[in-house]
Amino acid sequence: MRDIAVFSGTAHPELAEEICAHLGVPLHPVRVSRFANDCLEVQLEANCRERDVFLIQPLVPPVQEHLVELLLMLDAARGASAGRITVVMPHYAYARSDKKDEPRISIGARLVADLLATAGADRVLAMTLHSPQVHGFFSMPVDHLHALRELAAHFRQYDLTDAVVVSPDLGNAKEASHFARMIGTPVAAGAKQRFPDDRVQISAVIGDVVDRDVIVLDDEIAKGSTAIELMDHLRELKVRSIRLACTHGLFSSGALDRLSEQDGVLEIVCTNTVPIPATKRVPKLRVLSVAPALAEAMRRIHNGESVSALFG
Repeated sequence: MRDIAVFSGTAHPELAEEICAHLGVPLHPVRVSRFANDCLEVQLEANCRERDVFLIQPLVPPVQEHLVELLLMLDAARGASAGRITVVMPHYAYARSDKKDEPRISIGARLVADLLATAGADRVLAMTLHSPQVHGFFSMPVDHLHALRELAAHFRQYDLTDAVVVSPDLGNAKEASHFARMIGTPVAAGAKQRFPDDRVQISAVIGDVVDRDVIVLDDEIAKGSTAIELMDHLRELKVRSIRLACTHGLFSSGALDRLSEQDGVLEIVCTNTVPIPATKRVPKLRVLSVAPALAEAMRRIHNGESVSALFG
C-alpha cells in the first residue's frame, strides 16, 4: 500500500504492530518526550507530506495523558502537510459521558470529538462506541465497527442448544439482540439502575434464563460491578453456566480476578482493543484480536471502498 503512513501513540503499540502486519506496511516511529515543566512533545519520525496518515491510539488509562498525546500527534501530522489524517481509536473512553443526566455536567464525548476535529482529524475509525448517539457528536466522518463477528465466531464452537444471550441492561439490549441472532439464541436483559455513588442495582432479569447456558454480553467491563450484580440474579434463577463477553476488557481495580472467582463462570472473553492489565495468569480469560478487522477497514478507507460492506 503506497502513500500510507501509520503511527502509534504509547497507549497500545502491540495492537498497532499487529494491524501493520496485516496491512503489510511498517509502523513508523513516534518520539514522545517531556519538557521540564511536564508538558509533552511529539514528533512523527517519517514523511507525512500528501500521504494518507493513520494515527492509532485507544483512550485507555492514563486517559488524559493518551488524549493529549493523540492531539499532539494530530497537530504534528497536520503541520507536516498530511494529505488526510484518520484517527484509529479502538476505544473511546469519553463515550460514556454522552448525556446531561444531572445539573451542570459536561458532555465529555462531544467535547473530545470537537478537540479531535480542531487538532486536525479528517476521519475517525472507532469500535463499539458506548451508545449510538456518540457517533453524531463528531463533525467529521466516523466509521464505527463492532466486534460481534469475532465474538460470535468464538462462541459458535460451543453447543448453543440451551444458550441465551443476556444484556446487563436495556440500553445494550439492541446489541445483545443482534449478537443473539448471529449465534442463533434467544435474548434476555437485566433491569439495571445506577446510583450517584456508582452503586448498581439489578431488580430483575427480563426473559427466560432458567436452566440455560448464559452468555452475558456488554460493550465494556471496567470494575465489573454490573456483571457481578447480574450474576447474583442469574444464580438465583438457577442458570446452568455463565460466560462473560465484552469488546473492551478494561478490568480495572482487580476486576478480572474478582470475575474469574465468581461461581459458575466458565469463561471471560474480550478483544484486544485495549491492553489487558498486567496481572497473574487468568486461565478463564480469552482475548480475541480485532487487528484484522481494523486493518481491513483502514485498507478500505485508503482505497475509497465501502467499510459498511464489512458487516454484510
